[in-house]
Amino acid sequence: MNALSLNLTARRAPAAQPAAAGFDIGPVARTAVSLACFTMSFAVLVALGRAGLGLVENLHHYNKLPVIIHVATVLPTIPLGGWLLLAKKGTALHKQLGKVWLVLMLVTATSAIFIQSSGGYSWIHLFVPITFHAAWKVVATARRGDIRAHKNHLVRIYLTALMIPGIAAFLVPGRLMNVMLLG
Repeated sequence: MNALSLNLTARRAPAAQPAAAGFDIGPVARTAVSLACFTMSFAVLVALGRAGLGLVENLHHYNKLPVIIHVATVLPTIPLGGWLLLAKKGTALHKQLGKVWLVLMLVTATSAIFIQSSGGYSWIHLFVPITFHAAWKVVATARRGDIRAHKNHLVRIYLTALMIPGIAAFLVPGRLMNVMLLG
């Protein structure tokens, strides 16, 4: 092989790799996101199914605009966020749906400010500023081109600011999702 053929081979090698290969999340994060997304989505579907079939009584207590906005914006973030983290990154669709997901998360966090149980805020409201800060970091790292930090922030916001309050919504008695799932 001469120098020219080595040079041509070197130039072709990067093109053979998928453009988004460096954007994928690792196997541990992929497993955590997959399990969280599937489990939470399944629990939501069962809860909504029970409520839709009339198997849950006294849902009128939750018929307040902040609760309705909160639930309507948080529910699609679960499967959409999971899909965004697991699908091919860097595409136009990924960027557009990522913006939709982030807006949904911000509306969810904002609506939570207006939801108070027992006349005050609870520990779960700590996720409001966490979500706002994480959203800022996600946008800042993406604009800066720091994809590794962008990816890390998104995995963390999905697993903490979305899943921890989601788990609490199902496990804490009296919360809407707990009532809808467990009666």
